[in-house]
Amino acid sequence: MTRVLIAVDGGGSKTDAVALSADGEVLARASGPSSSPQNLGLGAAVDVLDTVVREAISAAGSPPEHVACYLSGLDLPEEIDDFTAAISGLDWARNTARPPVVDNDLFALLRVGTGEPNAVAVVCGTGINAIGVREDGATVRFPALGSISGDWGGGGHLGQEALWHAARAEDGRGQETVLRTAVPEALGLPTVRAVTEALHFGRLPGAALASLPPVVFAAADAGDKTALALLDRQIEEIVVMAVTALRRLRLLQSPVPVVLGGGVIAAGNARLLSGIRSGLAEAAPLARPEVVMARPVVGASLLVLDQIGADAAAHERVLATLA
Repeated sequence: MTRVLIAVDGGGSKTDAVALSADGEVLARASGPSSSPQNLGLGAAVDVLDTVVREAISAAGSPPEHVACYLSGLDLPEEIDDFTAAISGLDWARNTARPPVVDNDLFALLRVGTGEPNAVAVVCGTGINAIGVREDGATVRFPALGSISGDWGGGGHLGQEALWHAARAEDGRGQETVLRTAVPEALGLPTVRAVTEALHFGRLPGAALASLPPVVFAAADAGDKTALALLDRQIEEIVVMAVTALRRLRLLQSPVPVVLGGGVIAAGNARLLSGIRSGLAEAAPLARPEVVMARPVVGASLLVLDQIGADAAAHERVLATLA
């Protein structure tokens, strides 16, 4: 019987699962909506994960020997413990040869970007977060709970900021900006006031604001001062998270990869990427920024192979299939 491994990446917008053999063959794939417990609540997040994992297991045709889940929204030790406990009674988690691994999805991003023992990763997708690891086992994490934990940026926050400036431009409290027309147009509504009311009455989900970063990028590329200020602030926050992780690990003066991923970064805006590289070059000149375009489930797949001691050929087979 084929040894089946399940690797899961659950982000702020979708959940991907891959069933692998121990030699790196991709046996099955499955996907579903977000499984972030911070967005959905613990029970609903477990339900999404369970559905996606069962689909992958069914397609693979054998129960898993090992499962590794890397999820957005598992930022605090208590959250990891609670999620681990919540899945422990599920048959696919209970009957594996080794306990399932549950951790933050940034580890999957980090692994797809580098296999080096000293490294930092910053994700700027729906939200923003960073981790750092050092070869002696030291790690750096951030709570990543939004403004209450000092965070700024990510798609949702950029969207909120764009709407805030657009609203003030429309009613006269703020400076004129092309966001005044671009924001409602992107959301399919005639005015900023209409967007505000749709959000207030629940006709438009708040998550829709996470779709607005491309609007901000386009406005910035056209020279809009408000959009340029938002873009520059996002650059600053990405750089400061990376530099802070490097400093806390005492790696500022070391040649360390800084893996960059998430939808906002992967959109490839030239000013954003150039600004991040310039900021890192100034504050951590030996750091090597590496933008990851591959899906983080590739990193989750590499990690699950790492955990069973798979050989290099297995890792290469996964990369050839999924990357």
